[in-house]
Amino acid sequence: MRRDPYEVLGVPHDAEERDVKKAFRRLARELHPDVNAHDPEAEEKFKEAVEAYEILSDAERRATYDRYGFDGLESRGFASAAHGFGSFADIFDAFFGGDPFGGAFGGRGAGRVQGGDVAVAVEVSLTDAARGTSVGVSYELVDRCERCHGNGAEPGTAIEACERCGGAGRLRAVSRTAFGQLVREQACDVCGGEGRVPSEPCHECAGRGRRAVRKTLRVDVPAGIADDQRIRLSGRGHAGERGGPPGDLYVVVRVREDERFLRDGSDLVTVIDVPAPAAALGATATVPTLDGDEEIEIAPGTQPGTVVTLRGRGMPTLGRGRRGDQRVVLNVVIPRNLTVRQRELLTELRGSLTEQNLSEPEPESLLSRVRRALR
Repeated sequence: MRRDPYEVLGVPHDAEERDVKKAFRRLARELHPDVNAHDPEAEEKFKEAVEAYEILSDAERRATYDRYGFDGLESRGFASAAHGFGSFADIFDAFFGGDPFGGAFGGRGAGRVQGGDVAVAVEVSLTDAARGTSVGVSYELVDRCERCHGNGAEPGTAIEACERCGGAGRLRAVSRTAFGQLVREQACDVCGGEGRVPSEPCHECAGRGRRAVRKTLRVDVPAGIADDQRIRLSGRGHAGERGGPPGDLYVVVRVREDERFLRDGSDLVTVIDVPAPAAALGATATVPTLDGDEEIEIAPGTQPGTVVTLRGRGMPTLGRGRRGDQRVVLNVVIPRNLTVRQRELLTELRGSLTEQNLSEPEPESLLSRVRRALR
């Protein structure tokens, strides 16, 4: 069932022509395919809006509809122009001369266009990520042609006004619709909106003003950088078009895994094996750190999974310099492949153990810990 044109545009019956036009353009933007791609009925809704606008913007049609409805319009031969177009894009081109958003949704224009961004990945060790380093990166990009300095003309030759658009950079086409003549404007397909073309194209870039090149540069990787973190280098990306600024270069840093450490934010976690006798009697053990090996004390009666914390031995915090901690997890190793004598000794030990040897120690009170810390 066809809806009332006033209801479609959301305007009152006494709305003036400028209000009708304003309501139609607002609705057209809401139904634009780049905004409303999720709605498969957007095209039909737009055609409905076009028909409503045709009726309410024309004094004769509006008066006929107000008195006789849609039947009166059809009896007088007022057909809708919206149904004569093949696609949604055709309707927009006819009514707005291309993208009604002024190029915000990909329409061509003669303005400056910023170059695209480039991404490249580099790999560093965990040690380099902790200390900071400098790495070389090589990547391909579209850069300004050095021979013609980006203007597309062979050095020493002239740049002339485009014959197709007369130097305007834009082409205009006039079409007839139910509203009368509508003008469609778009960038010139010969000069790309520049309005000028080289009399002799550059031999290096074939008149494009840009060409593919490979560049190599060194990038400083800051201390504390995390895996998959990006470093942005402004203006190192693809060259812009028509004098537009270049894009950026993003260096994605991959930090290789280190078999000695697991990274937990700015902390490092290390697991070392401690023989059961050493855990029971107490001992010293060597622990790898980013600054070299370090000895730690294994307290008598150490249990599996005990954690010893080395303050300030972890990763630096990016931009702050303060280092995290290194947590050493003690894995108590039970001996295997025992000799006869070893079995005899362990059997003797087992027989001598009492409940006191196997029970958990009494938890230390807070006051006792404070006293111990103050000694």
